[in-house]
Amino acid sequence: MRFRAFAIAASTALLVLLPATTAIAAEGGEGLYGKASDKVITNFGFGLMIFFVLLVTTLSILQHLLEKRKGK
Repeated sequence: MRFRAFAIAASTALLVLLPATTAIAAEGGEGLYGKASDKVITNFGFGLMIFFVLLVTTLSILQHLLEKRKGK
């Protein structure tokens, strides 16, 4: 049982990390996007913050609606 869990974890890690090597190796380590300036990194960070705020808000509203429905 432990060996199967280890094999599944190892193969999953391999499948997730294998594409990263091609992204790192492409064109001097620039990746798929190209050169990343400070503006690009800042905008990506703002986008990430907005995404998580919207995700938490949406899931909280959904949970509230489901709890309200369950109470009836």
